Amino acid sequence: MDHTHGLAQLPKSSRRRSCGRFFYPLVSALTVVVILSAWSLVSGFKLVNPAFLPSPTDVWAAFVELCQDGYKGETLIKHILVSLQRLFKALGAALILAIPLGLAAGSSRLVRAIIDPIIEFYRPLPPLAYYTLLILFLGIGDESKVTLLFLSAFAPLLIGIIFSVQKIPQDRLRVARSLGAGGWKLLFNVVLPSCLPDILTGFRTSVGLAYATLVAAEMVAAISGLGWLVLDASKFLRNDIVFTGVIILGSIALIMDLILRRVITIVSPWLDQES
Repeated sequence: MDHTHGLAQLPKSSRRRSCGRFFYPLVSALTVVVILSAWSLVSGFKLVNPAFLPSPTDVWAAFVELCQDGYKGETLIKHILVSLQRLFKALGAALILAIPLGLAAGSSRLVRAIIDPIIEFYRPLPPLAYYTLLILFLGIGDESKVTLLFLSAFAPLLIGIIFSVQKIPQDRLRVARSLGAGGWKLLFNVVLPSCLPDILTGFRTSVGLAYATLVAAEMVAAISGLGWLVLDASKFLRNDIVFTGVIILGSIALIMDLILRRVITIVSPWLDQES
């Protein structure tokens, strides 16, 4: 069977998706290879002081060291789990509060008028600007860090849900009401399903913001976590460990984003995530 002839018979959009399924991941893989190759060459020829730019082999050796011996009395897995626990607590609280409040604010101008000045006041502020206040009230433990992450994730998620509710076509709501849907039925059978793709997209943005804030929070008044590990290693000029920590942080963020993108694709398959 002539596979080339069969591919040529597919519609243009189908051929594009079929080729893109392999082409774009290949481009991404080649990009990583080029970056690693350039890094190896620069460090190999010592174009940059090795104290500032360790080689890939040094970073790999530091990763093996962290896996075997841990860091400052804690295993690498423990540092990762501590960071993720703080993140997931904050994201869970943001989802639980933002979804009902966003649905209410999107449907009611009164609710919007109440919460708008609060959200718009703190949303533009850099998280570390009010982190000192959180430490004063909640202490230097996980409570202040989780609250900081919650505030970072809550505002963009809430705003996204509000706009999602507002853009639901009125014809869809009128048809649902004419068929007998109202109150909770309208909310759970029409409004929430209509907003679900936007909720997940907003949640994806909130995860990125909270994750960036997590690193900053762990660099202040912490004794565990990946952010603290990177900062502490930098004090002793262990740039191999610093690079290792940064790569681990980036890899975790990439995995979480890929999972969320996959969930968004499943929930809303009409959105072309590969375009």
